[in-house]
Amino acid sequence: MPIYMDRHTMENATAKAVADAHTKDLKLQEKYGVKLLTYWFDEQRGSAFCLVDAPEKDRVSALHADAHGSIPNKIIEVDTETVEAFLGRIEDPAPPEGSVPADGDTPVDPAFRVVMFTDMKDSTAITTELGDAEALFHFRTHNSISRDLLKQHNGREIQHTGDGFMVSFTSATHAVTCAVAMQRAFAAHNQRHPDTPINVRIGMCAGEPVEEDQRLFGSTVQLTARICSTCQPDQILVAPVIRDLCMGKQFSFVDKGETPFKGFAEPQRLFEVQWRED
Repeated sequence: MPIYMDRHTMENATAKAVADAHTKDLKLQEKYGVKLLTYWFDEQRGSAFCLVDAPEKDRVSALHADAHGSIPNKIIEVDTETVEAFLGRIEDPAPPEGSVPADGDTPVDPAFRVVMFTDMKDSTAITTELGDAEALFHFRTHNSISRDLLKQHNGREIQHTGDGFMVSFTSATHAVTCAVAMQRAFAAHNQRHPDTPINVRIGMCAGEPVEEDQRLFGSTVQLTARICSTCQPDQILVAPVIRDLCMGKQFSFVDKGETPFKGFAEPQRLFEVQWRED
């Protein structure tokens, strides 16, 4: 059969999301009489490429439409030797940590995970005070610092809220380490730019949220959002489960007592993570 290469434009996609989409394709390839050989992802340009053994290119489009809805922008017939010479392989790479295996029996993330919310102080006032152009630069700086550290500490960005992030971690240690690194990075930025400081609140909890279409829902998510909204600027507050999971990891937690939250029958005990260096 002919070999085809297709190209998808996927803005704001992550390597893990593309790997998961490829896995969905693999589950349906026999239905369409095709064989997926491999894929590549250019995160910087937001482009994904698939190499497919198929009787005709229309089968490739139909497979992607059925599996996940991402229709290729272009499909061309290629020679495998040429592809291997230029791109180095025609076999699948190892999937990123936490992605769905080919049998599809394991969820995208483990059921139990850490959820983090971040929120930048006075985001509306910043736009009013600085004007649109300077405010946009300010927000971009916030986003760049946050995303760089989330990537370093294996955080999965679930949602960008405009002035903050909703993030999932599979490790409480990674999550707390990331939160501490974020606050220290913003503190360093504020020392360099005292006239335009970035002050961020960070809240964390852990549980078994419901996932649908790469989004998280449920009481764990709701409680994490409430915890974040309780934070003071430059503060990290976490639920007891986070402190317990980080036992022996050299973090310092301060008991802040119980706080009542709307929608929760019982007050919730919170702990503050100490992040300032002595």
